[in-house]
Amino acid sequence: MTPHLIALTGATGALGGRLALRLAAEGAPQRLIVRDPSRAPRLPGAQVAVADGYADTAAMTAALRGVSAMFLVSGREAPDRVMQHVAAIDAAVAAGVGQVVYLSFLGAAPACTFTLGRDHWMTEQYLGRRAAENGMRWTALRSSLYHQGWVRWVGADGVLRGPAGTGRVASVGHDDLADVATAVLLDGHPEHHDRTTYDVTGPALLDLDEVAAELSAATGRSVTYHPETVDEAYESRARFHAPRFEVDGWVTSYTAIASGELAVVSDTVERFAGRPAQTFHDWLAANPQEWQGLRAR
Repeated sequence: MTPHLIALTGATGALGGRLALRLAAEGAPQRLIVRDPSRAPRLPGAQVAVADGYADTAAMTAALRGVSAMFLVSGREAPDRVMQHVAAIDAAVAAGVGQVVYLSFLGAAPACTFTLGRDHWMTEQYLGRRAAENGMRWTALRSSLYHQGWVRWVGADGVLRGPAGTGRVASVGHDDLADVATAVLLDGHPEHHDRTTYDVTGPALLDLDEVAAELSAATGRSVTYHPETVDEAYESRARFHAPRFEVDGWVTSYTAIASGELAVVSDTVERFAGRPAQTFHDWLAANPQEWQGLRAR
């Protein structure tokens, strides 16, 4: 086994791409597992392996051979999402991977309000069982909602609408999460993180009126929050003609805020990155490219 070779899934995404850059900057050998090799970042010390999704068992197992640790980004939202994760974990076990760091979600539990959070809990449970059977170490990074999400959730009319009530959440930036993942993966003592879940959040709780006010100040456009009822939330999203499981996920991401389940502030970013987590205000100032389109909507 190549010492400290790290397999990275999701390297073409917002989080995985940032993590790949950080691992390369640290001189860590990595293997980027992608569907389309033409989209893989070209980085020093990075190999590229191809698998057509986590359920491509033979390709995933081959891609993971010789790897000491894997960062497993949660799969695309789908009815079989848990089974996708199961397939990836089984491939890691078959390939002899020693450590899996899984991207989970804040408050993951068997009956949590956010329906997709239940998928994450089931994945964590399966990962823990398989790890115990095979001596593999595992860690779950339970991410809060992303700062970037607020920008994307604003409608063309400048309204952020959803049944979040007056609930609050400490959203987090992709960069902060990537820094935490880098620290965990490169720690010379992986046993320190074994069988551990870390909540990864921003530094301050905001309600959605405060989120809208921050967006208004940054963009110069009036952004407001409309607290929908649950029925209104389903009705306003019907025009997308999305599968029911997906709409349930959209709506319950807001009702999870209303329930208080996401009202968590952790010090994980500061502990692992050695600096405070980025506030939503500071994220907006540092990432104008993320919200420039909001001005034109």
